[in-house]
Amino acid sequence: MFDARLRSALTPAADAAARVLDVPWVTPNRLTALNLVAGLASAALAATQLWIPALILWLLCRLADGLDGPLARRRAGGSAPASGQGGFFDICADFIVYGATVIGVALGANAAFDAPWLPFLLVLFAYYINGGAFLAFSSIAEKQGRTLDDGRSLSFLGGLAEGAETVLVHSLWLIFPFAAAPIAAVWALLVGLSAAHRVVLGYRSLG
Repeated sequence: MFDARLRSALTPAADAAARVLDVPWVTPNRLTALNLVAGLASAALAATQLWIPALILWLLCRLADGLDGPLARRRAGGSAPASGQGGFFDICADFIVYGATVIGVALGANAAFDAPWLPFLLVLFAYYINGGAFLAFSSIAEKQGRTLDDGRSLSFLGGLAEGAETVLVHSLWLIFPFAAAPIAAVWALLVGLSAAHRVVLGYRSLG
């Protein structure tokens, strides 16, 4: 819901960070790999109830995910990233990290607080619908010449639950793991509503 405004507000800081990171041994794909490794490590730490280290690595993985695009655009001369390979790697890493962190928190919360599984399963189901909807839209919109260009590799349809909200909710799980299940229940509802909105909006946009 807030991604467009946050991207606009954070662009100067992200571009400044990209300038600092613009050295030969740092590449956009390596930042994406850091995102993937840190996200998986966060999930593993959450599963073993090491909540604060899990939170630190979760935030590190999101930071890396926020900087690979600006660095790619900087090296492409300020235009939208031309590397389909990098965009593909980035979206795959995000899907892996989001799924793994839900599972990691579910395992840790269940072991430590006897949290029920159902809210986390509903989150994964909502993620599945949400991801399928925007990936299908992006693919078909590309063929029809109706891409939504906001500097990212894919055409993203806006919704209630976007990247900023995901970072916040996954952080809340790790800060308040004893409340992870009710947080997950509310989050599943919001992501489900967002998914339904994307399905309807995508259907109408491609008509």
